[in-house]
Amino acid sequence: MDPTWPDIPAQTPRFADRLEAWGAALLFGVFRVLPLDCASALGATLARRIGPFLGVSKHARRNIRRAFPELSESEIARVVASMWDNLGRVAAEYPHLRKIRVFEPGGRIETHGFEHVDRAITAGRRMIVFSGHIANWEIGMLAGAQHGISVAQIYRAANNPLMDRMIARFRGDRGEFIPKGAVAARRAIAALRGGTHLGLLADQKMNDGIAVPFFGRPAMTAPALAVLALRFDCDVLPLRVERLDGARFRVTVFPPLPLPGGDDSHANAAALMARVNATLEAWIRDRPEQWLWVHRRWPD
Repeated sequence: MDPTWPDIPAQTPRFADRLEAWGAALLFGVFRVLPLDCASALGATLARRIGPFLGVSKHARRNIRRAFPELSESEIARVVASMWDNLGRVAAEYPHLRKIRVFEPGGRIETHGFEHVDRAITAGRRMIVFSGHIANWEIGMLAGAQHGISVAQIYRAANNPLMDRMIARFRGDRGEFIPKGAVAARRAIAALRGGTHLGLLADQKMNDGIAVPFFGRPAMTAPALAVLALRFDCDVLPLRVERLDGARFRVTVFPPLPLPGGDDSHANAAALMARVNATLEAWIRDRPEQWLWVHRRWPD
């Protein structure tokens, strides 16, 4: 079956979900028949022309204004337009994910720092690798799978179940994917106990999380990364994906973050998540146009 074509689940989806999925399938079908670089460029053009006029762009402008108060309105508009350029490319690159080879010599992806992964494996260490919705965030999980390590990815499922299944097909067989929710913690613990490492995107808001500084303001942050890392004494590795030019990327793994050693588990979790947020913030400050600014990261 064509992976761009959504199946109809046992329970009939809402009409709006069905409409959105069929529209996306049409677009993905176009992107799929084009060469990757052409598809990425087309996605960028479409999103750059449409995205800035969508209602969600006002959230992006507000977030950028608060994070970078020194920017002028024209500079903020440029960041928003470039953000949509990147998001359009991400969407267009989904049908090509299975064909992308991360460690291909002279290929489209530069890799750095994977010796930190190898060092942890040699030492028998469990790993939690984190990144954010930066550049094409799918490349990070792709790199882990193609490096030969067993990784379970914790992710937020799309609101539209048809879209979620479509994207899952594009990802292919790249290890276990654990949707956030009631059973996520149990499955994550089972994965770590079974020798599987965890990967997650740590830049989303969690209403019942903990308040951790992010761009100088408290941001409700999921503490699961820190709780699991401290409980299982994991190496917490930052993994950064950068879009260099079109559909070309750099993937960098950094040394593990130091784990707090105090007696207060709540304070330790907050301290570790503060280091995680500081890492993500530094990446976003360096390339603000590649982050997903439309997300409601801070309380209004």
